[in-house]
Amino acid sequence: MSAPAATERGTINEGAFKAGDGAYLFQLDALSAIEGGPGYSTAIGSVVEGIRTQCGLMRKARGTGARPHSHPNEQWNYVVQGRLRVNIEGEPERIAGPGTLIYFPPNVTHYTIALPEEDVVFFVVKDTTHGIAGKAADGTMSGGHYDTPASS
Repeated sequence: MSAPAATERGTINEGAFKAGDGAYLFQLDALSAIEGGPGYSTAIGSVVEGIRTQCGLMRKARGTGARPHSHPNEQWNYVVQGRLRVNIEGEPERIAGPGTLIYFPPNVTHYTIALPEEDVVFFVVKDTTHGIAGKAADGTMSGGHYDTPASS
């Protein structure tokens, strides 16, 4: 697999920040945000890249999330606030709340959706063999998941 192309900042993700060379401390909630999965997810947040890992503080509004997708790099999500509905291919859907660490293997289809009670904040870590975003399982870029209110 070839290395991802670099942006003007020397990052693999447009809008991400580069660590190292004197930049070692980052106030994640004060950095500008990028889309975590354009075309398939509502996640938005700041991303900082090192040499071998990239991490970010992401948010999903209540009742929104990612449609099924995968990426060639492994991923860890640590839930800081709110609760996520989580599905990892071949596993039953589960609920992950604050303090839960979630592992997504490379090339395995998965999704996460914020429950309707509150917004979700999670810390994400991925290796840098690929950018922060993946590819929707259905191949479309039709946007993130949005829960629809029940008809009355």
